[in-house]
Amino acid sequence: MDSTIDQFRACPVGLLTNDCYDNIGTFIDEASEAGHDFVATPIAHPGFRRVLHEDKKDINKDAVNLWRDGPVFDRQDLILQTAACSDIIVGMLAEWLRLDSTDEDIRVNSELALKQELAWASHLGLLSVIFPPLPKGNLANTARSINHAVGSLSFTQIWMQVPTTTKDTEIENEPWKQWNKLRVLTEQNTKIQVALELTENLPADDILEMWLAEPVKALIIPAEIFISNAKGYPVLPRRHQEFAKKVMDKLRPNILVTVPATQIHASATPSAYQEYIRHLNRNLPELDEVNQFATGYQDYLQAPLQPLMDNLDNSTYETFEKDPIKYQQYEEAVYRALLDRAQLKLDVTTMIMVVGAGRGPLVDCCLRAAARSERKIHIYAVEKNPNAFVTLQNKKENEWKDKVELVFADMRRWKPSKKCDILVSELLGSFGDNELSPECLDGAQKFLKDDGISIPANYTSFAAPLASTKLYNEVAAYKDLEHFETPYVVMFQQISELGSSQPLWTFEHPNHKFPTTNDDPINNLHNIRYSQAKFTVQKTMTMHGVAGYFESVLYKDVMISIHPETHSPGMFSWFPIFFPIRTPLQVPQGAQVTLDFWRQTDKKKIWYEWAVTVSKDGEDLAISPIHNVGGRSYWVGL
Repeated sequence: MDSTIDQFRACPVGLLTNDCYDNIGTFIDEASEAGHDFVATPIAHPGFRRVLHEDKKDINKDAVNLWRDGPVFDRQDLILQTAACSDIIVGMLAEWLRLDSTDEDIRVNSELALKQELAWASHLGLLSVIFPPLPKGNLANTARSINHAVGSLSFTQIWMQVPTTTKDTEIENEPWKQWNKLRVLTEQNTKIQVALELTENLPADDILEMWLAEPVKALIIPAEIFISNAKGYPVLPRRHQEFAKKVMDKLRPNILVTVPATQIHASATPSAYQEYIRHLNRNLPELDEVNQFATGYQDYLQAPLQPLMDNLDNSTYETFEKDPIKYQQYEEAVYRALLDRAQLKLDVTTMIMVVGAGRGPLVDCCLRAAARSERKIHIYAVEKNPNAFVTLQNKKENEWKDKVELVFADMRRWKPSKKCDILVSELLGSFGDNELSPECLDGAQKFLKDDGISIPANYTSFAAPLASTKLYNEVAAYKDLEHFETPYVVMFQQISELGSSQPLWTFEHPNHKFPTTNDDPINNLHNIRYSQAKFTVQKTMTMHGVAGYFESVLYKDVMISIHPETHSPGMFSWFPIFFPIRTPLQVPQGAQVTLDFWRQTDKKKIWYEWAVTVSKDGEDLAISPIHNVGGRSYWVGL
């Protein structure tokens, strides 16, 4: 694999201890010598628990309250006493905090102890601290206490330690549900993230997949779950290994291995565990062409193109032209169409019009297809971008010569003197029609003979409910309505779909079913669409938005697709599209998610509107507002 990609996918590996060292510097030095990048250690000694005053036999209420406004820490209470090496330390908060205790004194004293630990961590400059596993049941005061505390601290993150499974629980997937409860109570606070702990028994694969949509900043791997290989070295069981590699690949977390209680593996050295983790990290699956192309763009929000309003720049054309699969499929479609036209024994020369020719890659496809089919062709290349048109002129002069005739015009306005046999375009967007292919081809199909062929022949939009804390937080960071009502082109990484995507609508070309005047559409009402899709959710999840895809039939059985079930292998010209929702929706197991989608238009623009309803057993549990009403936040100009 490419070294830059290796570095991009590298995960720091640290050593976690729950022990209390009299000299924490010794532990840090030993961990560093064993090859670890950082360490995680308790902030305070267990003796600090005295501040809870759990034994009230010898203390009255007034005495309990005396310390509340005064100092808490004595020097001997602290394991981390100085800021030395603070840049490679993750602090661990006291595991005895009982922030939702029914005993008022214990609850209040726990909160004060939490504040004191966090204040000390902030004073030392620690970038992260780990909160112990959440208790069962009520979390309201835990959530309030944490949310209040992080608002006033300078360090960036609290990692909530969450096990993949818990023992003796009657609630399916209880760890995720407790995390989700806290996440909702804290208003999706981006400083509160997850330290996911692998347990000896992992849950079902579909539950593990849910964590890929969560803000997992650390993966804790206890030494006790390792097994010995034939040579006595520690390795992970197969399922643990596969999930750990998937988390490394998708989320790139910090990896924390716990200090083994005893010598449990015959050949284990202090460095054996981290060496094995790095071995897994170095041997992640090879990135395919799509993921190599997308490196650095995963979960990065990009505004969709405005192809009619804006002229694309040279670098954008160049990026898209690197896609080998798209043009391979276009060439095959034109080749098939030329063979079919030949069977009709029509004109010796086949007329082809390439509309939206850009810098000419589709023209090249047509010329290669003609050579393969041994058909004589003449091409009209129509382009409205004056800068791209210069490139077309250069290619005609240097390569195409008389085989290609250039036309500088908007395809919707140009009036050709002749009609063509084959109309070729690449006007598709991530949602199929979102770059106004329907409107453009409505105006261009007057170029086409009555029995002519359009490539593409049709395209279908798909949608699926989506969970992604990462994408939701990226949109929420703008703190305005407009960004929650704007779709984004995104290479999905930290996501989980609540159900398989379903088709919404299809556009077909040529379309002779709308009224025209002088071959031009009277209006754009025939391109309005409305669709409703319903999904039954198999496990409790949180919905943050909608994933959008498309697939297109170029000609007969020649297709291009970014729909997950039919994705064209190796094609990277389009990332999926993401429609956010303003408020995350809780979706219980067995509930139905209903998506309502509209494609609307007026004389100047088109836009999408969308809404979500969550229901179960005939009752509506949650209803989102209709997003982007009237195109108030996002639209595409005609």
